Amino acid sequence: MNRNARAGRLPNSNNNSEIAEKTNNMKTIKARSSLHFLVAVAAFLPLVCTHSLSAADAGKLLVRVKDVPLPGGATRFDYQSFDATTGRLYLSHMGDGDVVVFDTETDKVVANLRGFPTVTGVLVVPTLKTLYASVTGNHEIAVIDTEKLAVTKRIPDGKFPDGLAYSPETRKLFISDESGGVETVIDVRSNERIDTIKMGGEIGNTQYDPVSHLVYACVQTRNDFVEINPETDKIQARYPLPGGEHPHGFSIDDEHSKAYIACEGNNKLIVFNLKTHAVEATFTVGSGPDVLAFDREFQILYVARESGVVSVFKYVDDQLRKIGDTDGGPNSHSVSVDPKTHRIFFPLKNVNGMPLLRIMAPAAELN
Repeated sequence: MNRNARAGRLPNSNNNSEIAEKTNNMKTIKARSSLHFLVAVAAFLPLVCTHSLSAADAGKLLVRVKDVPLPGGATRFDYQSFDATTGRLYLSHMGDGDVVVFDTETDKVVANLRGFPTVTGVLVVPTLKTLYASVTGNHEIAVIDTEKLAVTKRIPDGKFPDGLAYSPETRKLFISDESGGVETVIDVRSNERIDTIKMGGEIGNTQYDPVSHLVYACVQTRNDFVEINPETDKIQARYPLPGGEHPHGFSIDDEHSKAYIACEGNNKLIVFNLKTHAVEATFTVGSGPDVLAFDREFQILYVARESGVVSVFKYVDDQLRKIGDTDGGPNSHSVSVDPKTHRIFFPLKNVNGMPLLRIMAPAAELN
């Protein structure tokens, strides 16, 4: 989720002190010396990429399939999680405190689950038939049975639970407690918290790499990319992210051993090599990069932004290349992709006073 939106999107929560703290943090980040920023960027100018695949019309990169009305009020959505085994998409309706269950095969809302104030991250684990949700307003993780669509447990967590990642080998869930500065570790066999990992700063998203079997997280106030061993629940490496400011959202491309990291502080996308542990490239993506989604078969990366503009990239010739920017809809900062149909989903909080799910597809020239 984007830090600029974070400071102003919690009016219905009980976290007044959290709001003040995040607002002050945002002001501090904005007040950084421009000289410091220019020196950092100049040092890594060779890494900045601006090339594109073709002169394709950027406005035609994505084709709108349909808009589907969503329940609830015209308030902010956050993360999404797609279950490829059932075709169900789980949407965090953060402003309403709901989890929306959407059937992508029928394009209909299956359920609107209530009782999750300021819900942020959601992660479905199909093998467990379970959805985990970060309920920030209650400082807890909700455990939801995806067959019964009912809460089976609520696990106390830290200050601001956010992104989630699941390690199947260890059967552990890792949650970034953003303002708490720790990773919470939950054993999914008992659904109990078993450990916390001190990260040394404010944490962005958390992801699992199925190739290395490691967990990664962004420590956004240190501009670090952190490697966690889920067997030991210990940090085993920290990697600096030169050219980036305030890294938050990211996506792991396990086929090419890359992490695509969105930096909110200076509107950059970093390509990080998970084998060499080095930044390979840096792209400018415009205002407010937040959630990312990667279409493995089509090799397309979507970077959703608070501004409503979506940056589209494609992995070709052993490198990521930017194709262009296109409109995803107002405040389309959250994105997910169906790996089978390749349709892209953008929950929009307010279109003519109503929330809706915008469903799009890649233009033919992107396939």
